Amino acid sequence: MVRLVLPSTKYRKSFLEAVKEFKKENNWYVLSVNMPIDEVAKNFLAYVRRVRNLSKGIGLVKGYVPETVYWLTDGKKFIGRASIRHRLTKHLRLIGGHIGYEVRPTERKKGYGKKILELALPKARKLGIKKVLVTCDETNTASRKIIEYCGGVFEDARSQGKGKPKKLRFWITN
Repeated sequence: MVRLVLPSTKYRKSFLEAVKEFKKENNWYVLSVNMPIDEVAKNFLAYVRRVRNLSKGIGLVKGYVPETVYWLTDGKKFIGRASIRHRLTKHLRLIGGHIGYEVRPTERKKGYGKKILELALPKARKLGIKKVLVTCDETNTASRKIIEYCGGVFEDARSQGKGKPKKLRFWITN
């Protein structure tokens, strides 16, 4: 059964397999608590605690806001993650948004991106977020379709700087 869960040690093996997949494409967001991958593997419980503490504002990187991280799982398999930022900074308002999500490379194009965002929206509502900002790179057609499917209304495109694709901004009434 596919569902969003709080990070847990019972997904260790599958999560670490997914991290290897993300590493191959230089995607390190999944390790946003600034813990080296070898340390995550050695002390997965500490990693899980650090990720779960982000929702309480504990251990935040300077300039970051509290965020609740959920993992999309199917049985004991880690599929992807959703991060719900509790509020927006100037930077998040421009290009980050309230909800960020990703699906491990081997599980893409199977409908999981849509599922993650669908399941994350009620979680954001429980946090009191009634109007959700979700963004994606203009080159990420799949993510744009997911956001629009989930009710995203396009507002504008913002520059991320020279050599980077524009960031598309969508609002979802929650």
